[in-house]
Amino acid sequence: MIGGAGGGSLMAISDLHVAYAENREIVERLRPESDDDWLVIAGDVGEFVADIEWALTLLSRRFATVIWTPGNHELWTPKDDPVQLRGEARYRHLVGICRRLGVLTPEDPYAVWTGHGGPVTIVPLFLLYDYTFRAPGASKEEALAQAYAAGVVCTDEFMLHPDPYPSRDAWCRARLRETERRLQTRDPSIPTVLVNHFPLVREPTDILRYPEFAQWCGTVETADWHLRYNAATVIYGHLHIPRTTWYDGVRFQEVSLGYPRERHMYNVAGMDAPRHVFPDLSHA
Repeated sequence: MIGGAGGGSLMAISDLHVAYAENREIVERLRPESDDDWLVIAGDVGEFVADIEWALTLLSRRFATVIWTPGNHELWTPKDDPVQLRGEARYRHLVGICRRLGVLTPEDPYAVWTGHGGPVTIVPLFLLYDYTFRAPGASKEEALAQAYAAGVVCTDEFMLHPDPYPSRDAWCRARLRETERRLQTRDPSIPTVLVNHFPLVREPTDILRYPEFAQWCGTVETADWHLRYNAATVIYGHLHIPRTTWYDGVRFQEVSLGYPRERHMYNVAGMDAPRHVFPDLSHA
């Protein structure tokens, strides 16, 4: 798919968490700035399949193209969700909903943005995590024990089931292999916009209030992907710390909406709107 040639902007947002009434109202107000705007959604739309479908339906009707990659919350199986699919089956069910809506996913051919600053290949990634963002010298078992002792345990341990894989890190390894294979098929002459729910490098987790949580935030296997795959920019969410940082000269953008209490606490301007993510208009 090629688009954006008529103008418009490439915009991104993540962590919509539409189960919160305030967040749902914000999503209802989201509008493109032009008919040619694309919207990248970097995961955590919600937990219930009906909520996810509601938000993607609404936004796909408003933006010229919507690109989605899952976060950990979409992969949860809440006991009161009528859809009780787990693991890979749940993910594939959500991909099916996206395809009915015309929303692009990590399973679809990569779209090429040819608007301002293009062309760039938009690469939605679904990679999960493998507990390797942990203290030096600590094993996975030791890092998890430390997290339980500190009372800092991600809900994924109870609600994100890896079926049919034996563990979440095994699922992560399978996703890494498949994604690397697919990335080799892209046109290497065109820069990429890499989109993942979790940060591709560990450094953004260094400012977490609870460092034990970092092990649920990515994998060291992607530490050089922004260089290996010629990234013009990298988009992520998950941490609920919206900001822009630079690694090896590549711009990394955390684009989360996050929880209402966080927005009220930090009062950061622009957290309730998609961000212009490409090109870097601040340096235009």
